[in-house]
Amino acid sequence: MERDLLRQSVSYHGENLMLLLKCEQSENPDFKRVAADLSKTLNQRDKEEGSPVLEQFIARKADLLFAPSWKTSTPADESVRIVSEAHAVMPPLEQFMEVCFEERRELFYRDVERGDVVIGRINSVRDFGLFITLLCTAGGLERDIEDLEIKALCPLRCVPSTGNHDDPLSYYQIGDLLRAGVKGIDRYHEKLTLSLYSSSLPPHLDKVKLGVISKEDLPLHYTRGEKVTADSSQTYEKLLESSLGLSNPLNVDYLLGKLGVSDTQTPSLMRGLQSKHFKEDDFATAIRKKQSVSWALKCVKVGVGHFKSRRYVEAMNEYNKALEIDTNNVEALVARGALYATKGSLMKAIDDFELALENCPTHRNAKKYLCQTLVERGGQLEEEEKLVTAEGLYKRAIVLDNTFQGAAEALEKLQLRIQIIYFVM
Repeated sequence: MERDLLRQSVSYHGENLMLLLKCEQSENPDFKRVAADLSKTLNQRDKEEGSPVLEQFIARKADLLFAPSWKTSTPADESVRIVSEAHAVMPPLEQFMEVCFEERRELFYRDVERGDVVIGRINSVRDFGLFITLLCTAGGLERDIEDLEIKALCPLRCVPSTGNHDDPLSYYQIGDLLRAGVKGIDRYHEKLTLSLYSSSLPPHLDKVKLGVISKEDLPLHYTRGEKVTADSSQTYEKLLESSLGLSNPLNVDYLLGKLGVSDTQTPSLMRGLQSKHFKEDDFATAIRKKQSVSWALKCVKVGVGHFKSRRYVEAMNEYNKALEIDTNNVEALVARGALYATKGSLMKAIDDFELALENCPTHRNAKKYLCQTLVERGGQLEEEEKLVTAEGLYKRAIVLDNTFQGAAEALEKLQLRIQIIYFVM
């Protein structure tokens, strides 16, 4: 039992352990032996004997490996399929590795648990239930198992009645895709029992719809795995780089939340880091924010260069790029607003200047350019005989800067014009 727990911990924390081992090279005299042993364990299970060095290493870190802080605080709702990926959804890593048929099958029966969601195809309908060939898992454990020839039984008592059908099984046909929950496991004889009742699922998966599904309902990791099978040149790196979720700027935050890892506490297995109190500015969120601001300002600088050379399209592209990196970057908003004003898009310019002032009320150029643009827009409205609206813009400019002579003069002339029109009428 202890050895099984250790092997499971290696499987679950493998990547974290490798990073930790690299960091502990100086403090662990057996580093080379442990690192080599761990790599061997992660890539190929040792069926005969466990690794004493590795087991000792994990035993020393057991309180950190199995600490409650590593557990997901709120289980993810697997019933909602993410259309635009929040993170890169990949086929199981084992699909890109040379893992033999027997070992993969053994690993599946070792790791599958009651309450897991699986998808399969009906290959036989009998009086006592449905025989299903499994294709993949679809909740909790994620694996593509179509080639493992794993068959499961969904007995009649686990098939709910459907509407007008007196016989629940008459609703199902050979070849139907079926989503079901794992109800029973016989690991020794390698047998699975499935259920189509939602009561067979854990609470956080109770909204998952069980029963017949279409090809569009297949998990992304499975459909992408099919592409890998069809194209032998497809590597893990190529598939990862082509994934939309990899380009999501918030994918790190999403994954941290899904894993229950806090970016304001030290998620490390190194005791030295566990006991150290870092400043808020030292954590990833604050560092990423500084990096984003710096990168955005570089784009603004390039854009200003294009603007001075009258390359307005290139300038706009740089300003937009800066705002994609740092949404509320004040310098980018002011620069883009000035470009909009130059091109005659005064309302867009006003929106950018106002947003810049919301983020930095003391920004001199944002206030100056906004006042000038309000007066210019007011002049346009006067020509369109929208005098009341123009008056409101002049007053807004004066509220922003009561020393701005252009706004005061424009307002005075407009009010005089309004009075003349009033007396004429």
